[in-house]
Amino acid sequence: MRPCEEHLEQVREYRQAFLAAGDGLDGAGPLRRFEDPADWLRQVRLYEDPATVPPHLVQATQFLCVRKDDGRVLGMLQVRHRLNEYLAQYAGHIGYSVRPDERRKGVAKWMLRESLDYCRALGLEKVMVACLPDNEGSRRTILANGGVYERTVFEPDDGELLEQYWITL
Repeated sequence: MRPCEEHLEQVREYRQAFLAAGDGLDGAGPLRRFEDPADWLRQVRLYEDPATVPPHLVQATQFLCVRKDDGRVLGMLQVRHRLNEYLAQYAGHIGYSVRPDERRKGVAKWMLRESLDYCRALGLEKVMVACLPDNEGSRRTILANGGVYERTVFEPDDGELLEQYWITL
């Protein structure tokens, strides 16, 4: 689902879980930068509108994976509507993360699979998804959703290797 004000406390807890674990917040847009989740939500809404997305970024849609029975945010996924130079070289169309204590339960696989229909609706014919070479869970998630390995690249800003996969829609 798309984030809204009712999710803000859960978003705050989600961010804290990642910071406490020293883990990345992939697919969460600029959440790492914002202590106040309301500021994050305002930024997410700017990214959704092509008229307000910052010029160096691309239009993107943010999704939350929220467990129905308790409203807990289990994961986040961001769909970038097109690739700019940076995304084409490194990160791709889709980024995602799963709360550290909710991993290995199929959440990422489900989120990625569900996002592919949205990507088709945007008119995309294929999407690039990237992961760190040592992230076996993410690699399996991508492969389970039809990902085909293309290459490994060095991302100079973070000093990390990234494996790139394409999923044909």
